[in-house]
Amino acid sequence: MAATKESSAADKHTVRIGVFIPTDCQLLDAASVDIMGSMSHEYFMMLTQMVPQAVIDLAPHVHIHYIGSVRAGEYIKVTSNESIVATNHYADAEVAPGKLDIVLVPGPDPFAVFEDAAVDWLRQQGNTPGVDILSVCTGILLCGEAGLLKGRTACGPRGLQDMIKSKGYGEKELVGHKYRWIQDGNFWSSGGVTNGNDLVAAYSRASPHFPNPIVEIVCETVEVGDRAQSYDKEMTWPAKLAEIAAEASA
Repeated sequence: MAATKESSAADKHTVRIGVFIPTDCQLLDAASVDIMGSMSHEYFMMLTQMVPQAVIDLAPHVHIHYIGSVRAGEYIKVTSNESIVATNHYADAEVAPGKLDIVLVPGPDPFAVFEDAAVDWLRQQGNTPGVDILSVCTGILLCGEAGLLKGRTACGPRGLQDMIKSKGYGEKELVGHKYRWIQDGNFWSSGGVTNGNDLVAAYSRASPHFPNPIVEIVCETVEVGDRAQSYDKEMTWPAKLAEIAAEASA
């Protein structure tokens, strides 16, 4: 019996995720990966008093790489005076195209300049069969630089739709003013910041990597995935920001 269990564990599906941060990013954007991390067998093994073993056995292994333009062990800067320890430089063989299943691209400073080689790495990932790209917030700009928007329907932050259009990325349509997230082939993109949680929940429900019972338990536990894809009210924040700024300047 022990040999059978060891064999079963060895045969368990492993989901390989890369969080790609070549410059910096919003901490809340990157945190959306924790939803998928919570769908791992390793996480579910902490829930043995709450979840039946038969359900725990459904959970895949999840290996998450934090990939930057720095060497493994160095720090990637994120917002709120936080940092993430890089597990890999993007040139590492361990995270080469074909080695990952999912690449999550959290939003950087919208005026950041990216290394050509980093952009090319993302382009190759997006063009590799079997790799899904998940863009959160201003991650859409990095994905656009990598040519991943060409001919596709995409989101991006509601307040930056005109800015994205002005970049000339060749997208088929921008729908970030209507939707929290959208899928076009292997490219999934979200609106601003915490819409990344909605994106990851929707992706996980559609993905063959995560069994449905595991997805639904995690979505209930971390309380995501219950907001509609469409916004229920029109965007007001650009006007509101202008109003607040005017009052502050008075």
